[in-house]
Amino acid sequence: MEIRVECYAGHRGEETPRCLHFDSRTVEVTRVLDAWHGPDHRYFKLSGADGATYLLRHDERMEEWALVQFQRAERSGGQGEG
Repeated sequence: MEIRVECYAGHRGEETPRCLHFDSRTVEVTRVLDAWHGPDHRYFKLSGADGATYLLRHDERMEEWALVQFQRAERSGGQGEG
């Protein structure tokens, strides 16, 4: 699956994902849950406007993004209170 990531570059020049594009689908990033550097890549754990959680890997040298993990939003299937 091809992924395109729109980023915001903060005052330090580090890019932070703001919007994800998967083929014809677009997901706005509502929150950066975590970010860290690996040996050759930078990682971002993100919450999307669709309620899902995304783990992205960014190869800064090659300027390539990859979706490492995806977790769908949990839907409450229980009965209402009351």
